[in-house]
Amino acid sequence: MELLVASAIGAMTAGGIYLMLRLRTFPVILGIAMLTYAVNVFLFASGRLTVGSAPVLREGVTNYADPLPQALALTAIVISFGMTAVVVMIALGSYLGSNDDHVNDPAEPDAEDRT
Repeated sequence: MELLVASAIGAMTAGGIYLMLRLRTFPVILGIAMLTYAVNVFLFASGRLTVGSAPVLREGVTNYADPLPQALALTAIVISFGMTAVVVMIALGSYLGSNDDHVNDPAEPDAEDRT
């Protein structure tokens, strides 16, 4: 189980970095979102991957799951959703203002080079 989750985290991280290196705005946003999901799964997995375990340590319970990483992952999901919404609106405004969604626009020639 741990190998599968670790492989999924690695694949999401690699895919997110690949998408962030693209020259268009939308793949960059998807790459940031994918990296965020990879971090969320990593946080969630750090609290032990157990099935049917008690979330809180009680008397007589020997196997339990730590609730702190679950709370951190839930908070990170909410923050990443808000961040993604803001970045999408900024990218949409940029696209509507320039009719181009390239991340790195070519430099304009200087006034001296035009003559």
